[in-house]
Amino acid sequence: MPTKRPNVIVFFTDQQRADTTGAHGSTLGLTPNFDRLAAQGTHLANAFTCQPVCAPARSCLQTGLHATATGVWSNGQTMKPGLRTLAHHFNDAGYHTAYMGKWHLAHPARGAVPREQQGGYQTWLAANTLEFTSDAYQTRVWDENGRAHDLPGYRVDALTDAAIRHIDARSRDEQPFFLFVSYIEPHHQNHRDDYPAPTGYEERYADAPLPPDLRALTGSAPQHWPGYCGMIKRLDEALGRMLDALKSLGQLDNTIILYTSDHGNHFKTRNSEYKRSCHDASIRIPTVLSGPGFQGGGRLEQMVSLVDFPVTLLDAAGIAVPAGLHGRSVLPLAQKQTSDWRDEVFVQISEDITGRAVRTHRWKYSVRCPDTKPDGKPAITAAADTYADEYLYDLLADPWELNNLAGLDTFAEVTADLRRRLVAQMIAAGETEPRFVDAPIRPAGQRVPDQIPPAD
Repeated sequence: MPTKRPNVIVFFTDQQRADTTGAHGSTLGLTPNFDRLAAQGTHLANAFTCQPVCAPARSCLQTGLHATATGVWSNGQTMKPGLRTLAHHFNDAGYHTAYMGKWHLAHPARGAVPREQQGGYQTWLAANTLEFTSDAYQTRVWDENGRAHDLPGYRVDALTDAAIRHIDARSRDEQPFFLFVSYIEPHHQNHRDDYPAPTGYEERYADAPLPPDLRALTGSAPQHWPGYCGMIKRLDEALGRMLDALKSLGQLDNTIILYTSDHGNHFKTRNSEYKRSCHDASIRIPTVLSGPGFQGGGRLEQMVSLVDFPVTLLDAAGIAVPAGLHGRSVLPLAQKQTSDWRDEVFVQISEDITGRAVRTHRWKYSVRCPDTKPDGKPAITAAADTYADEYLYDLLADPWELNNLAGLDTFAEVTADLRRRLVAQMIAAGETEPRFVDAPIRPAGQRVPDQIPPAD
């Protein structure tokens, strides 16, 4: 029998573009299960990461704080001592909590994560940096006691099988469960720099058309897009299997499911790697909520951030939301109870540059720290005292962000308004107001030469 309080499952992918889903217009048929949840539940059509790199985004999703507040504003860092995660809150509410897959918050560990760095989860079956300790058909994870487990099958299936076994076991008692399943797919396999789909899946998408930004800018997409699509197809099949398991166990109608990703993928078109930029290819993420409180919510157009999801899950489970978190619950939006919502999302960017961005429905404004190290490379810090204008995009006229308007005199008022919005968001996230360097003024109609750097 279903428990009275809802179970909660987070189905978390890595580096998945929103436009790989049918709900976002893809015609490739990669995501029928995601699309069905989007149609029946609540589709957050304008969901964005708050930090387009793995570890920082994960710290935000675990804590409900922006990366500069978690202490993990770059890969290779650990969260500040004493921070409470989703697991702590669900534990306190009487839930059984479990984490499976990629963690990425226990530097310098690669495989087994020390018990004190497992974020408070009761059950653990994970690796800190799964991309370095596993391969497509070699899945090694460690339990809460540091014992290694080799799971059979393609990596997506190996984790999904483990998750289904856990769901089956937890469904046998009256205690509700919170399960976080963190896949590495469709992230590239680091040591080969490729996208290993299941056997036979890459060939299905050899001729799959590229999204417009990748057609225009190319990068590594011609080589990597078919495998990337194959990985996403298998992820969606895994989602379907998990839904079937919940249905067979009588738990589907009493289980909240959040499907989302840590960030997107621009395929080396905006810099020399795959993310770490303000562009929608990097920051827009596929997101659906289903289950109690979210059925029939429909397609929501409001601007939603990854940092909103922890608050949303706590709210939907009936758990008091602690003060001081940076996000807001989208549950009232799904239930059509409020129209008071922000008009923009805020993005912190690190590693490739130190940058900040704000995005509205129409506009994108991004700045970067102009400081450099002695070797001429960008100075990377958690936050900067000075930022220079980098990008301005009119997303209504230029949805693929190919024409940088920064510095054009006809957009001076737009830039000033977006800068005010950006400063307000920075202060709300605990940052101090910086100094800004204006882009060189250009007359209307003058394009920025080489505004999109070629991939290395």
